[in-house]
Amino acid sequence: MTDGRPLGEITVLDDVGPPRRGRAYPVAGTTSALLLPAGVLLGGLVVWPVLRTLYASVTAGGRFVGGAHFRAALEQPGAWSAVGRTVIWALVVPAVVTALGYLLAAASPRSREGGPVQLILVLPIAVPLVVAGLVFRLLYDPDPGRGLATLVATRLLGRSAEQAPQFLGPELVTAALMSAFVWSWVGLAVLVFRAALDAVPQNLADAVRANGGTRRDVLWHAQWRPLLLRTAAVVFTLVALATARTFDLILVMVPGSVRDEASVLAVLVWQTSGAGTTGSGAALGVVWLAVLIAGLLLAAFFLRQNWPPPRRDEVPEADQPPVRPRRVMRILAAVAAVVWLVPLAVLVATSLHDRRGAAVHGWWASRPDLGSYAAVLRDPDLHRALAFTLLLATAVTGAVLIVALLAAYPLAWLTGPAAQLTGVLLTLSAVVPSQVIAGPVNEVLGVTSSSGTAWGLALVHISRGVPFAVLLLRNAVADLPAQQVRRARVGGRWWTMVWRLTKRNQSAVIAVCVLEFVQVWNDLVVGLLFGGQSTAPLGALLFSQTRQFVANSGPLAASSVVASVLPVVLVILARQHLITGLVAGGVPVAPRAADTGAGGGAR
Repeated sequence: MTDGRPLGEITVLDDVGPPRRGRAYPVAGTTSALLLPAGVLLGGLVVWPVLRTLYASVTAGGRFVGGAHFRAALEQPGAWSAVGRTVIWALVVPAVVTALGYLLAAASPRSREGGPVQLILVLPIAVPLVVAGLVFRLLYDPDPGRGLATLVATRLLGRSAEQAPQFLGPELVTAALMSAFVWSWVGLAVLVFRAALDAVPQNLADAVRANGGTRRDVLWHAQWRPLLLRTAAVVFTLVALATARTFDLILVMVPGSVRDEASVLAVLVWQTSGAGTTGSGAALGVVWLAVLIAGLLLAAFFLRQNWPPPRRDEVPEADQPPVRPRRVMRILAAVAAVVWLVPLAVLVATSLHDRRGAAVHGWWASRPDLGSYAAVLRDPDLHRALAFTLLLATAVTGAVLIVALLAAYPLAWLTGPAAQLTGVLLTLSAVVPSQVIAGPVNEVLGVTSSSGTAWGLALVHISRGVPFAVLLLRNAVADLPAQQVRRARVGGRWWTMVWRLTKRNQSAVIAVCVLEFVQVWNDLVVGLLFGGQSTAPLGALLFSQTRQFVANSGPLAASSVVASVLPVVLVILARQHLITGLVAGGVPVAPRAADTGAGGGAR
């Protein structure tokens, strides 16, 4: 072992290569060992299935057929409409979420007044999309006697019950779906924008005002140009990629008779191939992948930056009291909080009626009772689904955390084009839709005799969760000052060092754990495509009960409340850690005086 003293610090060089940006990165052997688990998972359950899908899209029986599958797939009724709706979703919904997220973040500062508003807006993040679809189907029920939104619209328009607007009809169903998605995602945008606004130095706005700047000048030169333009681009891109998850909403919220009028590529690929591999389904999957990749590369072009980005050199200013927003903005925030609570109130109110009461009339037309809760709490299927999902989410979260921690350490020391390329590849792996690769993944699971088993379902969840976890932890490790990394390396091998770095990144680790647990707990698509009869998770159970929606609305609402309690509690308790983890890489952080000159990367 050889000791050196670069920058006056002791660094251990027994198993590291040359220093980079004031740090030391692992040599090839250690790097390979750390990256191996993630490489095997992503190679076997993401990369190879994507290649297999590409191959299936241009071959039939091992023979090259060119674009025949693409022509057949796109010529089927409704295919081009589904492609168009997918693009509309990826443009309209992110724009609405980004605009609302900024307005509500600006209207709810860090204060006793703004805190409750932010908490209410964040709650839908934790609600499963299956439950969100159920809630908005209750709101938009075509019968004004059961659907609150339908009743209000009918009264405002002065129409009779027979002329009530049909929010779930062919003309309005896409808008209704978008409203449910916006409700679910605005809270995340508020968190990110609020963190960005808190990072804007107040003295910058004072300098603009001192030079005669108006309120508009302060907004542009002190907020948007230095920071918020990039934050808005990040939020827009994140939500655009997330619109691929409309599958859950459409399956639960849209009646079967109008599903074709709401269909997007997510649904069309599933309808064409299911959990298998067909030429037409593979061709549609390739079209979907092409749209996602084009959007991601465009975002990478506009969001590109050196990695890690440099820290600001100035000493951070003292904490200043938050600027109180104008009265109209505070009213906007209060109104938004009330509106965001309405769907949750409708869910709880419906659950407080028995099966017959909820099916015959609206929740406001009779006295509440606990009949639905008594029924679902005696349901052995719900007990099994809860226990299985809890064990599955816990095991998957632990495995994802271990694999991601090992891979994040060597990837954090990459710089320049290599780091940017790694980020793009990890993001691509994270956003590959499960429907596109379902057939090839089931082939892999079949080879290992794990298709339809709990072990196979866990493997798929782990492979879907690792890319995002690696990205988040990579940002957190790269954000550590070089001095802390050197101290972590002293007196131990790489596993000891990883453990020490983990303790120094508690917020990022908690964020990964909570996000992955909630993701698995709230899942529908992975359980639907890769689960079996004995491995039905909670989302699949709820979906199976929606086939007789009106008759089951009371017990369904009660089951949804039970299913939502744990993820909502976790998100509320960990929301500060989620903010810290999610804004890594998007919000610059000034260095502490002790860390200045250490050569460490920033977020």
